[in-house]
Amino acid sequence: MTNAKLNIGIILGSTRKGRVSPQVGEWVKGIADNRGDANYELLDIADFNLPFLGTGTGEEAKDWAGKIASLDGYVFIVQEYNHSITGALKNALDSAYAEWNNKAAGMVSYGSTGGARAAEHLRGILGELQVADVRTHPTLSLFTDFENFSTFKPAELHLNNVNLMLDQVIAWSGALKSLR
Repeated sequence: MTNAKLNIGIILGSTRKGRVSPQVGEWVKGIADNRGDANYELLDIADFNLPFLGTGTGEEAKDWAGKIASLDGYVFIVQEYNHSITGALKNALDSAYAEWNNKAAGMVSYGSTGGARAAEHLRGILGELQVADVRTHPTLSLFTDFENFSTFKPAELHLNNVNLMLDQVIAWSGALKSLR
């Protein structure tokens, strides 16, 4: 294995109008970039214009799959909608397969219960995609980490959990690189 830095994608899991995932994603990316231990890239699934799986020309899915293939690991920004992940995130996950395999992922979730139920659903999906999810999982409350449910104002205590989660994503992504 070379000493090259790993490439980690921070994936925004919502495409809804008025979403707050870009705020959370930028916050995580800022923390990650300050570490200097990997190349971190923010990926907005809305930018890929993915058609619902099985519809469209497939060109958008090829671009998405190519981007996923170029990365060594992931951090998912997961919002809880109806006790699960968004349909857009599930569609994005399903729009690739081999490109996800033998990589690691962490997640930062938010919702009324910190997004915990959505994160648990995502863990099962990641297992089927052969992605190793890490244990540490920062959870953000819509009631205490957002002002008026729309302006992200994270509590200081989350910084340690984000860094610990990133430590685990880097360690596992590096270890799994030999399998790819």
